[in-house]
Amino acid sequence: YRVPVTLHENGLDEAVLNYFRLGAPKPRLDDWNHFSDIYKNPPKKAKITIVGKYIQLGDAYKSLHEALIHGGLAHDMGVDIDFCDAETLENKTDEEIAERFAETGGILVPGGFGSRGTEGKIKAIQYARENNVPYFGICLGMQMAVVEFARNVCGLTGAGSTEFTEDLGEPKQPIIGLMTEWETETGKTKRNSKTDLGGTMRLGAYPCKIEKDTLAYKCYGKIDIQERHRHRYEFNSNYKKQLEDAGLVFSGMSPCGTLAEIVEIPNHTWFLAAQFHPEFKSSPLKAHPVFASFVKVSSKKFVTETPKLEVA
Repeated sequence: YRVPVTLHENGLDEAVLNYFRLGAPKPRLDDWNHFSDIYKNPPKKAKITIVGKYIQLGDAYKSLHEALIHGGLAHDMGVDIDFCDAETLENKTDEEIAERFAETGGILVPGGFGSRGTEGKIKAIQYARENNVPYFGICLGMQMAVVEFARNVCGLTGAGSTEFTEDLGEPKQPIIGLMTEWETETGKTKRNSKTDLGGTMRLGAYPCKIEKDTLAYKCYGKIDIQERHRHRYEFNSNYKKQLEDAGLVFSGMSPCGTLAEIVEIPNHTWFLAAQFHPEFKSSPLKAHPVFASFVKVSSKKFVTETPKLEVA
């Protein structure tokens, strides 16, 4: 983030303009200078735990990492990102789970594919929901939030995703599945051949309608939004009323009202999960509003002060 500032300080922009005999107004770098200064020496940091399955892959969550940084910089603060391998949570007791998250300000479960680590993610989501810890779910993190709510609030103990059938068996309550598996008339799920996977991914920008008087609306400040998607499985809308009756709010839906885009839990410090990937639209000088909101509320729960350096 210091690169543009350093290049300007060393006269690269002026050298290029002179070489090509071009004129240009003076660069307006006040915001960028402020941003890079806060990034380098943040006065305080919020601690956020990312519970994922690709922790060992280094840059697997790079865009997510940077979007959190942007969210912090929107409030002149840094973000201390704590990575947690979801698989390590699967065999932990409730006390051990509480100890693992004792010093985190917010929990984020990102996207991913496959069944590995999902039960650990569900445990992290349950802890966040039951202990009023800010929670942000993205893509698979949204799907697992719905599964956790269905199991532990609605009593649908067999809730799961048909994506994991090959590894975990057919779920008794297919809360998540391919749209082609839904049978709206009966509320049952129909298994199809693997050939259904071809061309079924929702990829790219899709519109979403946001309900007023919701956390999502407070973040965006408008009803109509567009966000980028990269997923194949969807929330099975046959279960929507049952989950709504238990208290889950579907605050963002596709314009046709069929596909769940955002879910949230009212009367919680901050609990929101989205089927799309908002991190793809975040930038250093314009943090995504959902990330900015999540980091802000997470900082209220636990903030670390950056130690001041002694001047020799």
